[in-house]
Amino acid sequence: MQVLSGLIVSVDAFFIGLSLGLQKRCRFLYLAVINMFLFGLCILGYFIAAHVYEHIPFDPDYIVGFAFIALGLWTIFQYFVCEHIKRRRGGVGEEGASLKSIALVGLVMSLEAMLITMGITFVFLPYSTFVIPVTVALAHFGYSALSFFLARTNFVRRMPVVLSYVISGLALIIYGVMALFVELGV
Repeated sequence: MQVLSGLIVSVDAFFIGLSLGLQKRCRFLYLAVINMFLFGLCILGYFIAAHVYEHIPFDPDYIVGFAFIALGLWTIFQYFVCEHIKRRRGGVGEEGASLKSIALVGLVMSLEAMLITMGITFVFLPYSTFVIPVTVALAHFGYSALSFFLARTNFVRRMPVVLSYVISGLALIIYGVMALFVELGV
């Protein structure tokens, strides 16, 4: 169940890899570095969750739910703000993606993977194992690498970058709402 949970909740990495692959300036090496950082944060999230769980006076599903909703909204909002700034400066839009925006996307994906790891660890405690952070990290790398290479094909290249950011953000928001619904018993 822990492996299946890690695979299912990492699907949004597919859309993040797609958005990075659609940016001409992004290289696969950047995605690999992002995923190495992500792996470290997943391990950190696992250990934090295991130690923090007893000290949380309420159910951690609330934290996980609101954190996912906030990350999803931030992903969408960050894209539109960056595009607005580029247009005001006379930029070329999607073709002129900066390394800073690629790093921000990587940071969001890494923090989201850390929260996923923490959330799954909370759910399966006291039977959580180290397989949780490994599965989440490998699933993120696999999904994002696959979609990165798909984005380099002619068919996917015609898709607007905005669509991948919005879908990725909505996936995070849906995870957050689902966590809240599970906690509220809806």
